[in-house]
Amino acid sequence: MNVANPIYDAVFKFLLDDERIARMLLSALMGREVVELSFVPTETREPVTGQDGTSLLVLRMDFAARVRMEDGGCKLVLIEIQKARDTSDIQRFRRYLGTSYADPRNVYRDADGVERPLPIFTIYFLGEGLKGLDMPVLKVDRRCWDPATGDDVRVTDPFVEGLTHDSVIIQMNRLKDRRRTDLERLLEVFDQGVASHTDPHFLDILEVNFPERYRDVLRRLMLACAEPGLRVKMDLEDEILHAFQERAREAADLRLSLSRKDRELEASAKAIEGKDRVIEDKDRVIDEKDRLILELTRRLGDSVS
Repeated sequence: MNVANPIYDAVFKFLLDDERIARMLLSALMGREVVELSFVPTETREPVTGQDGTSLLVLRMDFAARVRMEDGGCKLVLIEIQKARDTSDIQRFRRYLGTSYADPRNVYRDADGVERPLPIFTIYFLGEGLKGLDMPVLKVDRRCWDPATGDDVRVTDPFVEGLTHDSVIIQMNRLKDRRRTDLERLLEVFDQGVASHTDPHFLDILEVNFPERYRDVLRRLMLACAEPGLRVKMDLEDEILHAFQERAREAADLRLSLSRKDRELEASAKAIEGKDRVIEDKDRVIDEKDRLILELTRRLGDSVS
């Protein structure tokens, strides 16, 4: 089956535009049933300068959803898809998290009608994995425990829920045909190892090997192939990614050039310092000779008189 590649923001957005499928995907990733959700607009624009000096205003699609879980609890789910790593990623994610924590709109009313801050759950899809971690899915769960006894403690107080959060990190380059669990089988749609050899905008997936209860995800992605505007948007994302990679290469080349210049300047400074020491040594020798000549001249004058 030929389906659109959801690693592209435009395709991922199309996939999540179907609420039933969005709930299915988020439930699988969070490990808890999502019974209701509404997406929060998070589009931002930022400038990107290409190698030729031209500037692009990039539309950035971060995904955020307010969800209600089967136990009645509410969360703000933040989803990031990062195809290529960049040194500024962590700071950008931190700024995004900080903005989400501080946003006065990110609240809900509890059973008593009291307004509470929405707990946050983050999901990161990384095209380039983390160092030293080979598993395709990494779950980061908070543990609340009593250090005196070592016992786990179930905490529902808004203080803890509002100031800490759990995460799921999907390392897409670690999927590598791993299909050990239903979640890993579902995440085959993010495995770039099954990308079409003729066009990486699409994936080749065998429907018969895909979990039956998740096959609507495949059908939604197959439907995306027929959307005329999505191909154009995917091409644009490729161009933007290329601009980012060019900028990263230029920055790396500049850092390397500056490092070489620093080493050259340091070597020149050491050479000059060495020459200065030689000159100082010669000056000391000359001064010593002048002193001896004066001493000899004085002694000769004394003997003549």
